[in-house]
Amino acid sequence: MNQPYGSRNLPRTIALIGRYQSPEIAESLRLLARYLRERGVTVLVEEETAANIGKLAGDEHWVPGSFEAIGASVDVAIVLGGDGTMLNAARRLARYKVPLAGVNQGRLGFMTDIARDDMLTCMEDLLDGRFVSETRMMLDAEVLRDGRELASNIALNDVVMDKGAIGRMIEFELYIDGEFIYNLRADGLIVSTPTGSTAYSLSANGPILHPQVAGIALVPLCPHALTNRPILVGDQADIELRITHATDCRVHFDGQLTVDLVRGDAVRLHRSQYSICFLHPPGYSYFAMLRQKLQWSARPKGT
Repeated sequence: MNQPYGSRNLPRTIALIGRYQSPEIAESLRLLARYLRERGVTVLVEEETAANIGKLAGDEHWVPGSFEAIGASVDVAIVLGGDGTMLNAARRLARYKVPLAGVNQGRLGFMTDIARDDMLTCMEDLLDGRFVSETRMMLDAEVLRDGRELASNIALNDVVMDKGAIGRMIEFELYIDGEFIYNLRADGLIVSTPTGSTAYSLSANGPILHPQVAGIALVPLCPHALTNRPILVGDQADIELRITHATDCRVHFDGQLTVDLVRGDAVRLHRSQYSICFLHPPGYSYFAMLRQKLQWSARPKGT
């Protein structure tokens, strides 16, 4: 359930994060930073963002900071961009329990729900404690080779194992809580959180999960057997994928980080000890967001 952010959590130090060298984001960041400083807020700008904005907008005397510095010192981080920018910030800041609010400068923006034109009006609500908080689960994933950890990461949206660049199907075994479930021949498998259920999983005919659902969706990618359907398991399940045959295979974390896999590798997943807190403006509704983004009940063009 969404909870009021509350007057006891009024932010006094705010970080601004943006990833792309975009004139629109540079303009929005300058405007937002000026507004926050006028309200007496200390502003910290993520160091790569500061470098990019500086190149675009001239010397603004930013106070740059690493993600580690942001995690250690800020009350709220505001992400300017699209969902990809938010995903990166979430993975980097989850361990520090920094709440995130998003200004949508991308396309769909399922996680960045503040419209650019409403940015300053929404900031008044944020600074006055009228935003609501919502906790989103994350996934821990580790890649094992010959019984040893090869790589590990966390994901807010999904962990995807797929066939790679060659285009041949892969084969792997699925285990849940140590129990063999099936041997799947497919292009891959999406392991999705409720947050990720409106991302890649949705395009693969996976279910939409409300953020309050304590579950993980397992969605096959183009399975050879049409009886292989998406499965929803509890959020405490231990999931393991063991590759039995693959010419080329990879695992992706939130579509941003990739590890190459070989036959015999295993990918183990479970709910992370870390979660991310999203801050939404007053009146936010998950279903209203879906109606808008997915154009539910939209009138056909030309009528």
